[in-house]
Amino acid sequence: MRIVFLGTPLAAVPTLQTLIEAGHRPVLVITQPDRPAGRGRRPQAPPVKQLALEHGLEVEQPEKVRGRVFRERLEQCRPDLLVVVAYGRILPLRVLELAARGAVNVHFSLLPRYRGAAPVQWALARGETVTGVTTMLMNEKMDEGDVLLAREVPIEDGEHAPALGERLAVAGAALLMETLEGLSRGKLVARRQDHDRATLAPMLKREDGQIDPGLDAEEIERRVRGFDPWPGVWLSRVGRRLRLIDVRAMGEDPVAEPPGTLLELRSEGMLMACGDGSSLLIKIVQSEGKRPMTARDAVNGRQIAPGDRLEPILGTD
Repeated sequence: MRIVFLGTPLAAVPTLQTLIEAGHRPVLVITQPDRPAGRGRRPQAPPVKQLALEHGLEVEQPEKVRGRVFRERLEQCRPDLLVVVAYGRILPLRVLELAARGAVNVHFSLLPRYRGAAPVQWALARGETVTGVTTMLMNEKMDEGDVLLAREVPIEDGEHAPALGERLAVAGAALLMETLEGLSRGKLVARRQDHDRATLAPMLKREDGQIDPGLDAEEIERRVRGFDPWPGVWLSRVGRRLRLIDVRAMGEDPVAEPPGTLLELRSEGMLMACGDGSSLLIKIVQSEGKRPMTARDAVNGRQIAPGDRLEPILGTD
């Protein structure tokens, strides 16, 4: 089967690696252009490009996917199938139809739940205990194609987005192999999504991480886990931004202090009052312009102190 692979970030690497190891060597790999990164802002190749070049695969990095040049390049490959994993752009129907057997997408949620660019992050932020991976036949709409296979993946206690994303990427690669085998044998029947059950996982914005300490502690913990590493969860201390990196909601007696009040330093971290009398144990923080540190180190460095009041960040960046 002649496969063209489209993907960009680290999350797409396990699927490309598995395709290669299974003998489904793509005839072409399409990924996003190199982008400036790091302090020097030098162009950096996407992880998918790096892996493809290591295996001697041909790589294209088009700026646009709706033009004639891109379509003609795909036509030259005569693909039987497009495999798409976190490519980062919506492909028009004219492109999807260039492959004889269509386009299969590996999506990191149990569709129709969490359609969109950030399914891993929003599943955590909204308190899901189970998520999963789905393979689907793509159409011109965002994550609305017919489902081929789906597998549940339990979310581990206290898990953050990077760790969950890594596990889903591996699970998605395995599910794609099952999907390709089923398609080759003609035994896989796609099923229509129940669009009435759909939920959205839109692209994250910086403002999503600017929270109010008046939220319940459990909701703050979920956001800290889901919005790691970006946009992070931020509050303000005396006009300076403070990021909460590792926290745990506490099931203790209700506290009377106003939300955002730092109550006491414990062996594991700093206790903060939150909404509805709940409390949050802050274990690792990062003051603006500083390195991440434990709450105890932050106290010793006079970054925070019992009695301080953390507040919402006013405005947006």
